[in-house]
Amino acid sequence: MKKLGLIGYPLGHSFSKTFYLQKFEREQIMDVDYDLYPMEDISGFPQLYERDRAFYGYNVTIPHKRNVMRFLDEFSPEAAEINAVNCIQVRWQGDRPYLKGFNTDAFGFEQSLTPLLKPEHRSALIFGNGGAAQAVFYVLRKLGIAFKVVSRSRNNGDLTYADLSEDLIASHKLLINCSPVGTFPHVTAAPDIPYDGIGTEHLLYDLIYNPEETAFLKKGKERGATVKNGHEMLVLQAEKNWEIWHQQD
Repeated sequence: MKKLGLIGYPLGHSFSKTFYLQKFEREQIMDVDYDLYPMEDISGFPQLYERDRAFYGYNVTIPHKRNVMRFLDEFSPEAAEINAVNCIQVRWQGDRPYLKGFNTDAFGFEQSLTPLLKPEHRSALIFGNGGAAQAVFYVLRKLGIAFKVVSRSRNNGDLTYADLSEDLIASHKLLINCSPVGTFPHVTAAPDIPYDGIGTEHLLYDLIYNPEETAFLKKGKERGATVKNGHEMLVLQAEKNWEIWHQQD
């Protein structure tokens, strides 16, 4: 039995495990198992693959998307630029494991965002500056979309929430929530922005997928904006991971 798994801490309910186990059942994939490997201290990571050569890939989630990189031998171009990894491919070269890191968050975000983009979406405001935001920055730079980062502290972004006005919101037609604000069970919470600046030309994208419609998206929808949650991004990156793990060398 070949093995895949998710490392991070804490893991709790995992989209990845549910997704892959359902995929295995649906596609009658019988020779692969996917499980959770909660790991508070990343220094224990090598013990997983060194002791068990059945492992041929991992997903990585918070807080290890960056600190796992010291164990890897190679990085894809986007993982190197983003400086974060969420997918690891394991290959054995004789008695030595060779690990390559990828960032498929960027792929999932780009593929789910691009079909919604219109000519007016040339400047963005990004709420939050954590790990998830780094892949968003990478994609917007690639697409040539100017952006400003809004954070609670001026040290962590271009603007604070106190700097925002209706005019500023109105002039940035693409609004992206990369913060955890609004995640279940805190479903009534939303980024503290002047929502009355939002109009019908706006596109609001929330990386959160639970709940399906966050308060952030609801407030945009009420004002005629196009809205998108993070579920498709997750599905796309999960399928990309599968493709990477099964690449022919």
